[in-house]
Amino acid sequence: MSEDRRLRILRAIVQDYVETSEPVGSKALLDRHQLGVSAATVRNDMAVLEEEGLIVAPHTSAGRVPTDAGYRVFVDRLSQVKPMSVAEQRAIGQFLQDAVDLDDVVDRTVRLLASLTRQVAVVQYPSLSRSSVRHVELVPIGGPRLLVVLITTTGRVEQRVVDVGADLLTPDGEATLATLRSELNAAADGHTLADASAALAAVPDRLEPGQRDVARAIVAAIDDSLVEEREERVVLAGTANLVKSGGDFTATVGPVLEALEEHVVLLKLLGTVAEQGGNIAVRIGSENPYAGLQSTSMVTTGYGAGSELVAGLGVVGPTRMDYPTTMAAVRAVATYVSRILAD
Repeated sequence: MSEDRRLRILRAIVQDYVETSEPVGSKALLDRHQLGVSAATVRNDMAVLEEEGLIVAPHTSAGRVPTDAGYRVFVDRLSQVKPMSVAEQRAIGQFLQDAVDLDDVVDRTVRLLASLTRQVAVVQYPSLSRSSVRHVELVPIGGPRLLVVLITTTGRVEQRVVDVGADLLTPDGEATLATLRSELNAAADGHTLADASAALAAVPDRLEPGQRDVARAIVAAIDDSLVEEREERVVLAGTANLVKSGGDFTATVGPVLEALEEHVVLLKLLGTVAEQGGNIAVRIGSENPYAGLQSTSMVTTGYGAGSELVAGLGVVGPTRMDYPTTMAAVRAVATYVSRILAD
């Protein structure tokens, strides 16, 4: 019973500190919350929480603030993340549904997250290493030139213009293209990019001799799209929100901004989230493996097409964060992005 009571007091301290940014004293707790105990009991419980390292007195203040460990207990004891309202969910869905392509989806997602949470939003572009082939399209653009379009399950579109050495706008050329579309999609659709490359290599040998050179040129272009090394990308929005909450950082916000500029760091963190599944992950303060982010909290999750997670998204902000609301926003946005990619 006493442990449950102390957890209620810890929850109240976290909630009040997040709301006011002021250290919380026993009198304030009794005034704001129906704790059903005496002032002496609250003071004794706060002393125990301080001994356990869950709250601390900043400087000479009579009040207490949560520690990283205190926030961790608070987050772990959340019985459930309060869902966003129907109106909020509808607004998220409408805003993202109007996106015209993958770049627009990512741009809208990162701006929406920053607006909803008032934190720094981070969205990883879908990783090609986790993508599969959805469709291959061949579009003749005049003479021997052909536009080869590769569309992945994550919405990425790769295009190559190929000189196939033959006019494909003739009746014979159109027949060849029809055969090639069928064969290439039969070989590649639904396969990961690595497996698709191997499957496509066998296509030319299955065709008529007169079609093989054209097929080899197309397969080479597709293979170039599949195996070309590309830098994975993350997109950020809302960095000004960190400056607004600069007083929440023990020193300056500079190290945090520097860490956010290191996209390799963010990619590693988000990549780990995507690999661990679609659950919400919360890293608090010193739990972050990178020194520049150890005065922050990160709330992240994975997103993808259907059950296949292909990237991560989330927010970075001070440890004095409204965790339930932030977690709900991150989860809702990831759900809608996943639905869009699956369409």
